[in-house]
Amino acid sequence: MGGPPGGSPSGGAALRVRGLVKRYGGAVAVDGLDLDVAAGAVTALLGPNGAGKTSTVECCLGLRRPDAGEVTVLGRPVAAAATDADHRAAVGAMLQDGGLPTSARPLRLLRHLARLHAAPRDVDELAGRLGIPAFARTSVRRLSGGQRQRLALAAALVGRPSLLFLDEPTAGLDPAARLVVWELVREVVAQGAGVLLTTHDLEEAERLAATVVIVDGGRAVATGAPSELVAGAGASVRFRASPGLDLAPLRQALSEDVVATEPVPGSYVVSGAVDPQVVAGVTSWCAQRGVMPEALSVGRPSLEEVFLDLTGRSLR
Repeated sequence: MGGPPGGSPSGGAALRVRGLVKRYGGAVAVDGLDLDVAAGAVTALLGPNGAGKTSTVECCLGLRRPDAGEVTVLGRPVAAAATDADHRAAVGAMLQDGGLPTSARPLRLLRHLARLHAAPRDVDELAGRLGIPAFARTSVRRLSGGQRQRLALAAALVGRPSLLFLDEPTAGLDPAARLVVWELVREVVAQGAGVLLTTHDLEEAERLAATVVIVDGGRAVATGAPSELVAGAGASVRFRASPGLDLAPLRQALSEDVVATEPVPGSYVVSGAVDPQVVAGVTSWCAQRGVMPEALSVGRPSLEEVFLDLTGRSLR
């Protein structure tokens, strides 16, 4: 196979998705999704289980045929790209199911994959950074989940891809290995690759992604830099208490510019035009009902809290 195709599409987009629709029978998994991955940047695709993330990635890789919409990979329609060996060689993918041959041994597999590319990475260097030599003589079928994760990432990186798909790359890894993975991702981005990252780790998204796309029900409900999504949410009062508290009296006591919700059971958010009077109103409401608010905080939400507000579900 050859190396990555020359150049990148207009606007520096390594991946461009417009109006993507994917159905399974009567169920709509992806519902008109727009998505961009810039060359030399990470786009994080976040969403609860069943939000359409896996279907989106599979359509972008040519593993599933979209029912509507356009997917452009490194400047070419995905259907055409999937049939071109040189173009396929420019795309790396680390998926949850692995797709690794179970009888293979790690270093032999990586060396075989390296021979399929014109300018592969140094296998020993890459394997060493991911700790693969420690289990190099063990067949894939006997590897632990974390060991398979490391091998799958190395397999995705060995060909120096111009576009990289990473699905939960640090799941099951210890903190030290997670930092190594983040370092490798930053390196490929610095070399100009575009990365589409799906993760349940909000810290990972905040540290690596230039752009975050939050999806729910197959649609993008928010898109922007992590700092933009947090800043756009405004200030809020957050606390934990017994689930199912009656918020009607609190809503009546607050101004119309303030919203009180319970996005997940036992987690309460008062957002909007939050000022000292609103904070006093919340604590007074709690005191009148004998409620001790736990983890009471005032300020801008974290990315995880923004996610909870938008989807009403925990990502973890």
